Amino acid sequence: MIKISPSMLSADASRLGEGLEMLERCGADWAHIDVMDGVFVPNITIGQHVVKHLRPVSDIPFDVHLMIVNPIKHVPDFLDAGSDMITLHVETTEGVEDALQMIKDGGAKAGLSLNPGTPLQEILPYLDILDLVLVMSVQPGFGGQKFQEHCLDKISELSGIAQVRKIDLEISVDGGVNRETGRRSAEAGATVLAAGSSLFGAQDMAEEIKLWKGFATKVD
Repeated sequence: MIKISPSMLSADASRLGEGLEMLERCGADWAHIDVMDGVFVPNITIGQHVVKHLRPVSDIPFDVHLMIVNPIKHVPDFLDAGSDMITLHVETTEGVEDALQMIKDGGAKAGLSLNPGTPLQEILPYLDILDLVLVMSVQPGFGGQKFQEHCLDKISELSGIAQVRKIDLEISVDGGVNRETGRRSAEAGATVLAAGSSLFGAQDMAEEIKLWKGFATKVD
């Protein structure tokens, strides 16, 4: 079944704890937490201290997405804050493998993300150490963008590679995900749908999540 990871970026920032409780109550599998530094992307969001204070509110797995430069410097803080998964960007730094190993050694699952314009080949050398690949279907840090269709090909190709290499890999997609693009992403091979406004803005989040979990997955 497809996993659903609502983005806390779309929750009411003054009531993040309540937003976290709501998405867990509505049947979400993970909570997607975007960390932006104003350098790698133009926006600034939350940091490790907010993650740490949210951790006691819920047992739902924290899917922490680091859109920051030099992430290896901050990985220990996000591990200490209670992150269950930490995803870096392949575009951010040298020493990606060291940062991923630090995440694994810290007891969390390691993920790697790539922007829409980054070739899939950039992450292939790291597949054996990864638990998660996050395919960005919009350019991170800019709101209101349309889902980029070519990212479906990346998802499909990555799913095929993981099957051939017999790698147990979660494939997540983030950016412009709604009922239609979520369904098509699942059909292409995505196993996790990360979305903000389409879920937090739904009339009934629980029903929306239930619908999305029923999307058909790729069959080879």
